[in-house]
Amino acid sequence: MNDENFLNLFFLIAPERFHFLKFIIEGYDNLGVVSSFNSDRGIVKIRCGGESFYELMELITELAPQIKHTLYGN
Repeated sequence: MNDENFLNLFFLIAPERFHFLKFIIEGYDNLGVVSSFNSDRGIVKIRCGGESFYELMELITELAPQIKHTLYGN
């Protein structure tokens, strides 16, 4: 697969939940690769194949209550 088939997605999460998110996302075969873009602010980058986008977004939606940044309240 060439580089053109990959998406770089950025999310704002609670900084202390980075390792949790990385563990969950990378636990799924070929779903995505999580890296820290700005660890102090909780900005993460998830690189995924275009064919995995919808599955990844469903998982992120399910995880949202557990990883949300306190900036957005409860």
